[in-house]
Amino acid sequence: MELQQLRYVVAVAETGGFTRAAERCHVVQSALSHQIAKLEKELGARLFDRTSRRVALTPAGEAFLPAARQSLEAAERAAAEVAATTGEIRGTLALGAISTIASVDLPRLLRDFHTRYPQVRISMTAGRSELLVEEVRRGTLDLAFLGVTPAFRAKGVRSHTLARDRHVVMVAPDHPLAQEGAQEPLELARLAEETFVDFAAGSHARAQTEEIFAAAGLHRDVAFEASHWEFLAGLVRNGMGITLLPSAFVSQLSGVCVLPVRDGPQREERLVWSATRLTPAGAAFLRDLGVMVGE
Repeated sequence: MELQQLRYVVAVAETGGFTRAAERCHVVQSALSHQIAKLEKELGARLFDRTSRRVALTPAGEAFLPAARQSLEAAERAAAEVAATTGEIRGTLALGAISTIASVDLPRLLRDFHTRYPQVRISMTAGRSELLVEEVRRGTLDLAFLGVTPAFRAKGVRSHTLARDRHVVMVAPDHPLAQEGAQEPLELARLAEETFVDFAAGSHARAQTEEIFAAAGLHRDVAFEASHWEFLAGLVRNGMGITLLPSAFVSQLSGVCVLPVRDGPQREERLVWSATRLTPAGAAFLRDLGVMVGE
């Protein structure tokens, strides 16, 4: 069994066909098909069902695919570790981030990292903090930028706090609160009288607000939920409700009125990475941020 054969299997599974897989791997289709047939003979099982219309994994192929991917990742990590001993950083850097990251200029950070380490292949995934932590724990991501409550703890990862912030309320310019909040910070009890737009229930972005209202014994009405801040801002801008967002982030938005809140939710932006596995590229990224790997 050869690594190249594993690459061909993964390519066929991901592209859904031998022709597209051959194009991705830069080989002729006959050579790719021959190597997969050779591997199937060695394994004693067909990995793909082939018809004139489609190519699909067999049950044996479904069982083989995760192990093939893990083997390829392990081989790539091994090569990167060897290169790192000579001072060369290569391999992959898989990052995750929330959409409201404000403590770092992530695009510029990635540009500078790519310039310094051009042989590192960088990928980026956006998502909710709780899901990103799980991806780091599983090894799918090397590092992730989170936005969480101060009390948030996650097992199996190390973390570094990048910034601490408080939420502010965002309303439409013609909303009655725009006048009230201009005089002094708004009370939570006053905000609870209004209709809210917010992130999905169960997310850390939502929990930061839910916890502070629950602690004050207050109930609020969330009429609209959204998975992205742009849609939330659009709803607020059009008078469909108010929302609470980190102060460092809302300064980037236009067409809304931003007001202070007394005893509002607190938020931390953190960078997390695996407690057991860190690639040379991941370690280099942490060093660029001035973060000690052993934190």
